[in-house]
Amino acid sequence: MRACLARNTKIDNSEMNMLSTYLLKAIALAGMVLATPAWSQADEARAKKIVSGVCFICHGAEGESSSEVFPRLAGQNAEYVAKQLENFKSGKRKSTAMADMVTKLTPDEMIALGRFFEKQTPSVELAKDQGLAGVGRYIYHSGNKFSGVPACASCHGTDAKGTSALPRLAGQHAAYTESQLKQFNLRERTNDNAVMHVIVSRMTPLEVAAVAEYLSGK
Repeated sequence: MRACLARNTKIDNSEMNMLSTYLLKAIALAGMVLATPAWSQADEARAKKIVSGVCFICHGAEGESSSEVFPRLAGQNAEYVAKQLENFKSGKRKSTAMADMVTKLTPDEMIALGRFFEKQTPSVELAKDQGLAGVGRYIYHSGNKFSGVPACASCHGTDAKGTSALPRLAGQHAAYTESQLKQFNLRERTNDNAVMHVIVSRMTPLEVAAVAEYLSGK
C-alpha cells in the first residue's frame, strides 16, 4: 500500500512539475502578447534610429533612394528585407559595403527594419524609355517561348509586388534591377541564385534591359 502511495506521489509530483512548466510558459506567452503594442513601437523607434544613423546615406530616410546604384526599399516586403540583411551578415550574399553595415544588427533589428521599409510609400515614376519598356512588358508577362524564358509575373506577380519570399520589383531603379540580373547570370549574386541564374542565362542583354526599364515605371 505504501509502495503504491509512493508511486502515486511520484506521479503527482511529476505532473505538478509539468503543470508548473506549462503554466510558466503560458504566463510568459501572455506577457508577450500583452506587450506586443509596446514592443512594436519600440521596434519601429529602433528601426528609425538605425535608418537615420546609417541606412539613409544610401537608401534615403524612407527607402526612396535617389541614386540608381542603391535599391529602393520603400514598400519592399518585410520578410525579404530581413532575409537579405541576414544573408549579408552571414556572407551568403556578398557585398563589402553591406557586410560592414549589418555586422552589429540583431535578428530582431533586421525584422524591424524590414517592417519599417515595408510601411513606406513606394515611388511612382514613368519609365524613361517607353519603347524599351514595351518590350520589357511583354517579356515580364509572357516570357519568350522561343528561348525558354518564363514570364517573370509567374513568380513576382502581375503587379510585380512579389511575396514574403520574393522581392517587390515594381518601381525599382532600372539600373539596379539590370545590375542584379547580370549578377545572377554571372553567379556573382551568391544568394537566391539557383532559379534566377537559369532564367537570366536565357535572356538577351536587350531583354534584361527591357524588363528592368518596364519595372522601373510600374
